[in-house]
Amino acid sequence: MTATAPAAEATVRKSSPGAARGPRRRTGRIRRIGLPYLLLLPALLLELLVHLVPMVIGIVMSFKELTQFYIRDWGTAPWAGFDNYSVSVDFDAPVGKALLHSFLVTVAFTVLSVGLCWLIGTAAAVFMQDTFRGRGLLRALFLVPYALPVYAAVITWVFMFQHDNGLVNHVLHDQLGLTDKPSFWLIGDNSFIALLTVSVWKGWPFAFLIVMAGLQNIPRELYEAAALDGAGMVQQLRRITLPSLRSVNQVLVLVLFLWTFNDFNTPYVLFGKSAPEAADLISVHIYQASFVTWNFGTGSAMSVLLLLFLLVVTGVYLALTSRGRRTAQ
Repeated sequence: MTATAPAAEATVRKSSPGAARGPRRRTGRIRRIGLPYLLLLPALLLELLVHLVPMVIGIVMSFKELTQFYIRDWGTAPWAGFDNYSVSVDFDAPVGKALLHSFLVTVAFTVLSVGLCWLIGTAAAVFMQDTFRGRGLLRALFLVPYALPVYAAVITWVFMFQHDNGLVNHVLHDQLGLTDKPSFWLIGDNSFIALLTVSVWKGWPFAFLIVMAGLQNIPRELYEAAALDGAGMVQQLRRITLPSLRSVNQVLVLVLFLWTFNDFNTPYVLFGKSAPEAADLISVHIYQASFVTWNFGTGSAMSVLLLLFLLVVTGVYLALTSRGRRTAQ
């Protein structure tokens, strides 16, 4: 009896429903955990095909002497080692000097565009916090430049910047008399102003949308208490609004920087294949080095250098902002 009792108890435990419930729970937990990753798998594969694979191919092409003679079978192009990179960073040679000039123009354009987009978007978002008649309609109108397709919007600006019958010259010269004669906006030094105008007009609604969403998380009681203490609008902006939007602005500035620095559609549609020297952004410059001069090896090397620069800037920016956030806490 004493020998058969443990065996019988074990047999009863195995046949009980609670004993089988444990493995079922583990199997169900594994399925619940694995299901999201399974649903993400098609998107990850598509991302791999669309972005990562061309990036790896571009890195390989940067080490080859790939010209129009090998374009049909680029795998047979001879290896160039780091020659393409040496040519790109040789700032005393014509190729390197042109790349450096394009880089400096892009830096100036990005700083001005991101700063103006953030300033106008923040001012508009703060203004829209007050309740007044027609606020919803005005918000919708503010988002029109961001909602329009890029090509349709930029082509409209191309017609507006025309020398003879453009709206910009008509208003500035004919109506307001601010210029002595109609200006050329799509060539010469004015092309930088035209490009900056289109970029800011197209980008500030995004900053407006993000800042406006961030303002919804600031309690109104803070503003009411500050008003009771005698704080004006400027003091409330400095002491409440901007500190509360610090994390939002950090992400917003980074996204605007990456978008603006890599912007290709705006200058390409605005100026065509050959941008003026004053508006020679690095994205169009790399396109010209690759598809106009048919030197795909050098163009790929320039693209890799641009990628490395953006990675370094992004890493430094994230490190500085994380350190500042920890210091503030």
